[in-house]
Amino acid sequence: MNNNSSAIPKATQSSSQYLPPQDYWDEAVLPSGHPRRHWRKITAAVGRMGLPQLARAWQAGCQIIQDTGIAYNLGSSGHSDIPLWRMDPIPLLMSAVEWSCIEEAIIQRAALLNSIVEDLYGPRKLIHERKLHSTLLFDNPLFLRPCNGVSPVGGKYIRTYAADLVRSSDGTWRVLCDRTQAPEGMGYALANRMVSARTLPSLFSRYHIRQLTRFFDVRRNALLEVGSNRGSTPRIVLMTAGSHNEAYFEHSSLAGHWAFPLVQGEDLTVRDSRVFLRTLGGLEPVDVILRQMEDEYCDPLELKGDSQLGVPGLLHAVRSGQVAVDNALGSGIMETPSYMAFTGDLCQHMLGEALRIPSIKTWWCGRKADREYVLDHLDQLIIGPAFKGVELQQKAPALLSRADRKEMAERIAAQPERYVGQEILNCSTVPVFVENKLVPQHLVLRVFAAWDGQGYTVLPGGLARLSSQGSSAEVSSQLGSGSKDTWVLGDPETAEPVPVPIHLQADFRTRSASLPSRIADNLFWLGRYAERVESCIRLVRALLPALSREADFGRAVSLEIAVGLLSGMRYLPAELASASIGERHYQVRRLLANMIHDSTRTGGLSWNLHEMCRVAWHLKERLSADTWRVLQKLRGDVMASALIDADQRYSEDISILDGAIVTLSSFSGLMMENTTRGHGWRFLEMGKRLERALQILELLHAGMVENPSDTAPYLQLLLQIADSTITYRTRYMAIVNTNYVLELLLSDETNPRSVAFQLESLLEHVSKLPEHETEGRYPQEQRIALKALTAVRLASMQELASHDSISCYASLNTLLESLKADLYGLSDTLTAQFLRHVAVSRFTTS
Repeated sequence: MNNNSSAIPKATQSSSQYLPPQDYWDEAVLPSGHPRRHWRKITAAVGRMGLPQLARAWQAGCQIIQDTGIAYNLGSSGHSDIPLWRMDPIPLLMSAVEWSCIEEAIIQRAALLNSIVEDLYGPRKLIHERKLHSTLLFDNPLFLRPCNGVSPVGGKYIRTYAADLVRSSDGTWRVLCDRTQAPEGMGYALANRMVSARTLPSLFSRYHIRQLTRFFDVRRNALLEVGSNRGSTPRIVLMTAGSHNEAYFEHSSLAGHWAFPLVQGEDLTVRDSRVFLRTLGGLEPVDVILRQMEDEYCDPLELKGDSQLGVPGLLHAVRSGQVAVDNALGSGIMETPSYMAFTGDLCQHMLGEALRIPSIKTWWCGRKADREYVLDHLDQLIIGPAFKGVELQQKAPALLSRADRKEMAERIAAQPERYVGQEILNCSTVPVFVENKLVPQHLVLRVFAAWDGQGYTVLPGGLARLSSQGSSAEVSSQLGSGSKDTWVLGDPETAEPVPVPIHLQADFRTRSASLPSRIADNLFWLGRYAERVESCIRLVRALLPALSREADFGRAVSLEIAVGLLSGMRYLPAELASASIGERHYQVRRLLANMIHDSTRTGGLSWNLHEMCRVAWHLKERLSADTWRVLQKLRGDVMASALIDADQRYSEDISILDGAIVTLSSFSGLMMENTTRGHGWRFLEMGKRLERALQILELLHAGMVENPSDTAPYLQLLLQIADSTITYRTRYMAIVNTNYVLELLLSDETNPRSVAFQLESLLEHVSKLPEHETEGRYPQEQRIALKALTAVRLASMQELASHDSISCYASLNTLLESLKADLYGLSDTLTAQFLRHVAVSRFTTS
C-alpha cells in the first residue's frame, strides 16, 4: 500500500503535551489549542484515563494483533519473520457532515473513472475529441491492448475503487492517487476496527460509530448477484498472488469473512473458454474471480509472459463472457499519475459537474502550457513519472544541486511526455501515541467504494495511514508506517439499513470434494509438522533428566540410555558411547539445547514449529481465531525460550516443554473439534496419523533394534516418549516386558499411540477419498494402507520380541523397515493422486 506522498514536509517535534506543528491543519486540535467539536469526548476520555493507563490498555491491543496474526509485508522469509501490523490506539474521528461530503465525492469519482476506462477500451471518444492526448493511452504501460474491446460481465470495469486523500493546510481534501486495479486496505480497516473495539470498549461506546460490516455484506451480495446471472449456483473465488504477497493477511481475512475459496493461479485452469477450480473431486467451474493482484500478472499467455502467478487463458475466458473478474483486467490504467491533470476537465465534460474533491494539482509535461509552468516553477514542485511502472523516481528539485536541477530540466525538455509536476502539500497531522506521549504525524486516508448493483457504496471509515515519526517523506506500509481505526460518527437515532440478501435459485452449498488440491496439501503437511513438533518435544523432555546430577529425578532415564537412544536415532555418533562421562554429558546437553532452540537445525523443535506456522499461514482463512491464537502462543513461548540465560536454561527448558505440550494439545483439540469432517479434515488427519506412525517406528527401531544387547532399560523410556506409560500400567500391571511393549506400541488398535491405530485410521480415511465414491476398485493408496495394517495384524509379538547375539531383532527390524517403506509410499501416492499439481519440495524424513 504505497502512495507517492513525498510532498509531505517534516513535522516538528512535540513535547510531553500534544503540540501540533504550525502551518498545518490538525485533525484533532484547532489553532487555538482547543479540541475540535467531534474530538471533545475522546479528548476528555483520554485525559481522564491518563497516558500511562492508555499504554497499559494498549498492551492488550498489541497482544490481539500478535495473536490474530495481523501483518503486512511478508517478504520471502516465511511466517516467523512477518512484521506485525502497526496500529495507533487513538482513532481518527470524522464528523457526520464532513464524511457525507467525502462519501459523495468518492461515489462521483468512482463513476467518473469507470466511464473513462469504458471509453478508453471502447469508442475512445475522449481521444477523438482531444480531451485526452493519444500518448496517454498508447504509450501507457498500464494500457493492456489484449483487453481492447472486451466488455466485462455485468458492464462495470471498476467495481472496487479506492482513493488516497490528504488534507491541505486550508482544510480542503485532495485526492493524492487513485487505486483501480486491486485496491488494498479494506481488510486492514476491518482488522483495525476489531482491535479498537476490543481494546477500548468504554471509549468506543461513547460514540455512535457507523459500522463497517454492512459495507462488506453489500460487497458480497453484489458479487453473488454477478455470478448468479449465469442462471446457476455462483462460485466466487478470491485470487491471491500467494502467501509471500505483502497483503496476504488481508486476502485470507476477506476470503474467510466472505466464505470464498482463497486460490492462487495454480489452483485455476481454463478449459473450453471456462475457468475451473482444481479440487479433489475434479474441475469445478468458476463464475467470479475477485482478484488481488495487478492486471499484467493475471494471464501469462496474453499479458506478462514471465508471470507465474496468473492463469493462462484467463483473458480468453473473460473475452468469451464465461467469467467475471473484479476489477476488470485493464482497469489499472486509471492509476496513471498523468491522468490526475485531466480529471477535473473530464468530470465536467462527462458528468456535467465539477469534481467534489479535486486531485492534487498536476501538470503533465506533454502539454506545452503545463511543461512551461513546470520548468518555470521547478523548485516549487515534485517531479515524477507520467506513467506508473516507468523506472523513474519522484524528486524534489528544491533539494537538488543547481547542476542536478539543470539536468532534470533538460530531461523534461527532451522527453516531456514522460514527466509530471505535482504541487507540494502541507498535509494534515493527527495525534499519535508514541512512547507514552502524543506526537503529531501526517495522515493519508484511503477511502473505499464498491459497486452494489445499483450504485457505489462507500466504506464508512477507510484506512488511516501515518507517516513515520520524525520523517514525513513517504507514507508507506512497506516502510513501516502506522495506521489508525477511522471512526465515522453517525446519528444515534438513525438506524443503518440492512443489506437485502441475495436469493439464489439453486442450492448454494459446496460439495465435500470441493477442496482445492493446494489446500489439501497444506492441511496434510500441517498435520505432519504438528506431529513432528509433538514428537520432538516428547523426546527432548524425556531425555533432559539425564543431564541432572541427581540420582533420582523422578524419571527412569540415565545418561547412558540417552546416549544410546540418540545414537540409535542418528543424532549422535555411535562411538560416543565409549567416551568419558564429561564428554557424553556435554554432547547430549548441546544436542538437546540445539534441538529446542536452533531454528536452523533441520528436524529440531524450532525448525519444525517454523514450518508448521508457515503451512498454517497458507491456511489462515480456514483456521478459527482460537486455533490461530493458540498457535501464536506456542510459537511465542518457544521463541522466548531462546532468550533464557544459559545457566537457567536446563530447568526452564523442562517448564517450557511442559507448557508447549499443553498448548499443542489445545491446538490439536481445536483442530479436531472445529474442523468439518470433510476431505480437508481427512488430509489433516492422514498427515497426522502417517507422521505419528513413522515417529513410533523410528522410536522402536532406535530403542530396540539399534540397542539389542540390553533392551530392558529402554522400554520404560519408549513408553514415556510415546505417552503410553499409564496405559501400560493399567493394562498389564507387571514389570515392563518386551512383548507387552511391542503389543501396546505396535499392534494394539485401541491405543491412540500405536502404529496399528494409525494404520487403521489411515485405511479408513483413504477409503473415503473422492475416487472411492464412484469407483468400485481398490486404488493404490488403499492397497498400501491395507497391506501395512495386515502385516501388523498378522505379526507375532513373541517372534518379534525374540533376539539373540546373532539375529538382533531381525524379524522386528524387517517389519519396521517394511512399514516405513509402505508409509513413505503412501505419502508419495497421495501426493501423486491428489496433490500432483503442487510442485513443492518437502523434508520427508523424520
